[in-house]
Amino acid sequence: MSTPPEHNPRLAIALMITATVFIATSTLMAKLASDPRFGTPLNPLQISHGRFIFAFALISSAFIALRGRISKPNLKMHTLRSALGWGGVTLMFTAVAYIPMADATAISFLNPVFAMVLAVPLLGEKVGRIRWGAAAIAFIGALILLRPSPQSFEFGALFALAAAVFLGAEIIVIKRLSALEGPLQILLVNNAIGLTLSSLAVIAVWQPPTLAQWGILAGVGFSMAIAQTFFINAVKRAEASFIAPFSFFTLVFAAGFDAAIFSKWPDAITLLGAAIILTGAGILAWRQGQIKQG
Repeated sequence: MSTPPEHNPRLAIALMITATVFIATSTLMAKLASDPRFGTPLNPLQISHGRFIFAFALISSAFIALRGRISKPNLKMHTLRSALGWGGVTLMFTAVAYIPMADATAISFLNPVFAMVLAVPLLGEKVGRIRWGAAAIAFIGALILLRPSPQSFEFGALFALAAAVFLGAEIIVIKRLSALEGPLQILLVNNAIGLTLSSLAVIAVWQPPTLAQWGILAGVGFSMAIAQTFFINAVKRAEASFIAPFSFFTLVFAAGFDAAIFSKWPDAITLLGAAIILTGAGILAWRQGQIKQG
């Protein structure tokens, strides 16, 4: 029987911030896969397929090296989680092809809000006024990022918003799965199912990637798999409510990549909308921590 990792908040913070670097890198790579400088832009379905190919290769190699064993996986729940995750990732990759990474990343932080909303009918959780208020604050931030005027409406932001819905629903399924199975088994089974789903979906749009695009797709998959590993180890070493706010560093790195590589500096609307969303998400994390302590 393995020994639980030692409670270490400082290490947990370092691990979480490292995870956000790789999450932002994965999103950057997805955007580059749609860049004509590297060949005919790849369809988001093909980008998410590449993400699962390389992530599964890395995770299955780790599973074999660690001599992992699969024990009675709940395939129905895994399939639902994988479908939601694949849909969310594909929508996110679609979004970053049209809008700045900082905008898409900020909107993606709505996923815990949608998870909270869905937890009411699906898990029977009770949500008080503070958490409903935090959700409302975050939604206001998302509306600002949508830029709802005929001249500036960001159609691509709708894809990011839809991605947040899918990923929020995925969180609900993950909560149930994590109580039944180990994290390495969950990662392996979900990536295997995700690879199967994405392989079927990509048939109609597949095109031969250039050598550069193969490298980019490998970057998408490896970055995401590494991010998941750092994230899981961070959560193991500190309370989720304590470590969750540090995931907001993803937005910092995404904005940095936008500025350095695409010369897209965050404008006032991006900064305002992102700040409001992060405020709402931060209040949610703080309130959840209070509930667990009480």
